[in-house]
Amino acid sequence: MKNLKVKVQKFITKEEGLTTVEYAVAGAVVAAAVLLAFTELGAAVATKIGAITTSITG
Repeated sequence: MKNLKVKVQKFITKEEGLTTVEYAVAGAVVAAAVLLAFTELGAAVATKIGAITTSITG
């Protein structure tokens, strides 16, 4: 039982897991930002292509 207590205390004081979680959260934020940027870019490109198509077809 004492061995388990020592392992739990080491696990709690260890900060490597926290760093992994921080990287995961940062990665998710970056992925969301990239997704939003490409969505906005796609909408802008679609609008421009629609305007060009309308100009050409009259």
